[in-house]
Parts: sequence; C-alpha cells; structure tokens
Amino acid sequence: MSLIPGDNVFALGAILFGLAWLGFWIDTNAIGKKTSGVVWVLCAAMLLSNTGIIPLAAPAYDFVGGSLVPLAIPLLLLKGDLRKIFRESGRVMISFMIASAATIAGVLVGFSLLDLGDIGPKAAGVYTGGWIGGAVNFLAVSQAVEMTPAEFSVAISASSVVSITALMLLIVIPSVRAITRFFPEYEASQSAAAKLQSTEAALPGFRLTHISGAIGLSFAICALSGWLAELLAMTQYNILFITVVTIAVANCFPRIMHRLEGDFEVGMLLMYLFFAAVGAGTDAMAFVSSAVDLLVFGMIIILVHLALVLVAARLLKIRLDEAIVASGAALVGPAVTAAIAISKGWKDLVTPGIMCGIFGYVIATFIGVLVTRLLS
Repeated sequence: MSLIPGDNVFALGAILFGLAWLGFWIDTNAIGKKTSGVVWVLCAAMLLSNTGIIPLAAPAYDFVGGSLVPLAIPLLLLKGDLRKIFRESGRVMISFMIASAATIAGVLVGFSLLDLGDIGPKAAGVYTGGWIGGAVNFLAVSQAVEMTPAEFSVAISASSVVSITALMLLIVIPSVRAITRFFPEYEASQSAAAKLQSTEAALPGFRLTHISGAIGLSFAICALSGWLAELLAMTQYNILFITVVTIAVANCFPRIMHRLEGDFEVGMLLMYLFFAAVGAGTDAMAFVSSAVDLLVFGMIIILVHLALVLVAARLLKIRLDEAIVASGAALVGPAVTAAIAISKGWKDLVTPGIMCGIFGYVIATFIGVLVTRLLS
C-alpha cells in the first residue's frame, strides 16, 4: 500500500508533471550540463515509489506509456526533412555515417564480451538507437522490442553515466596534442558567424494554432499507423509505423512542418512524463543489481566508437573537428553537439551538427530494432 493510491489520477498526475518540471528545471541550470535532467526524474520517481509515497503500479503509468509515448514520436520528428538535412550537413554527414557504424561495432563488441542475460539483445538495440539518434530513439526502440519498465529504467540510467563520460571525452580530445597532431588544423569559414546568429535567433514560440495543429496531426499519424500495423498483423512494430508515416509527412510537406512552433517542446514534455512513470514503476533493489553490467556494456560501446571514428577520420583525411561534431551528433544529440562546436569556436559546424543529429533521429529506431532482432 502507498500513501497515494493507484486510482487517484489527479494526485499522481500532479506528481508526474511535477517530476517533469524538475527535469526541465535541472536541464536549464549548471547541474544539468553535468547530469541529465532525465536521471533526476527517474531517481526522484524511484525514491517516491520505493518509499511508499506513490504506488509501483498504477493505471496512470500505463496510460502514459501506452498512449502518450506514441503521441510524442511524431511531435519530435516533424522537422525530419531529409533534403534539407543532406543539403546542409555537408562533409560532416560522411563522418556521421562512420560514427553510426562505429556505434554498431561497439555494441557488437560489448555484446560478445559480456553475458547480459535476457536483457542483452534489448539493451543492445536501445543503446544502438540512443547512440545513433537520441532519447526519442532509445524510447522508441524500447517500446518496439518490448522492454519492461524496470529494464528500461536500468538501461537509461546506466546510459546516462556513459553519455556524460562520452561528452567529457568529446570536449577533451581536441585538446590532446597526441591526437590532434595527426589531423589538419581547423579553419573557420567567413559565413560562420552569420549562420550562428541565424541559428540562435530561431527560438521556438508558443502559438495555440501551431500546438493544437501539431497535436491533432500527431493523433492522426498514430491512428493511421495503428490501422496499418493491424492490417499487416505487425502491431508489435507500431512505433516503426509511426516513424515511417511521420517522416513521410515531414518530407511531403517540409515548408509547413518547418513553420510549426512548439511541436518538439510538447513532444519532450510527453517524454519526460514517461520517464517519471518509468521511474515510479521501478523496484530499486532490482535496479541496483542490474545497472553495473549495463554500465560496463555502455563504456565498451563508447570507447570502441571513439577509437573507430578517430582511426577512420585519420585514414580518410577527415578533419578532427568534423569527426568530433559527427560523433557528438550520434552520442549526445544535436543540441549538445552545437554547444560543443560553439565552445570550440567551430561556428560553421553548428548547423551540420544539428542536421546530422536530426538525421540520427530519423534512422536510429530502425537500426536499433534490427540489432535486437539479429542478436536475439
């Protein structure tokens, strides 16, 4: 029994939204640059449920995972215009393809070295998706491979520690003389500052016409995808159908989708609600016993990834800055990659890094599911 019963929808809703607020607030502060708000949401929710304040299982959690998660996927992918991505990513896209292959290689190496048990193939898939795309792909793959809430919580918590390590390595590597001496020096283009200013100026707004239209479109995409999945007797891959239909819409109507404001932010809110629900449904004892193996697995993936990216960049005469930005787009996502590029003075690589990160969102779910199926 818990202090707040499982059928008290309003009280649980207040807590889930409060935890989502906590995650967003942490992400906007200095501590968020060192630890993801997602980790705090998961840990706070686990603390509340494992101390008996909220239940370990409730219909509200099921609603978030079963209905709000599919709704979030289109909202996060409506900007996936492939023509724009390839047009603006330039040479960095080649490096990103190498980085994606390096992630897969790291997963295969780690999987062959460690005995992870039943969670192994699932973890391999979600880590592939997460470290080619981002959290949206991590989440989508976990749904497609039927990862339990407890398994998901363990996997994403372990991955957060590894992602922080990867971020630190990406920042440090360009300063290590033993590495940089093998690569040509960075030379900024004259238009870099103008591109950066235009990128920084494009801040999202909040328009009810845009928000309601985007949510309505997301509902329509989910409905159509569900119908197609049932028609083809492939309901377990409903998330993949949602992804395909969303990308089709994004590329058939790129101008309309590009003008939408607030769609991505609403999608992120739904995802943070899911993280809170997952944390609330996680048994702490089972979490601690499983996290260490996945932490080691993730570290192997990251180290193999970075080693292969650097070796390939050297052999193919790719600049170190381009390799780091491409690797960052895969490992830590477009927003953080843009911050790395700005901090290093690589201003003309901000847009290519963002474009590659968005492309990762588009392809990573399919690759992650394929990896799980191959290793199962």
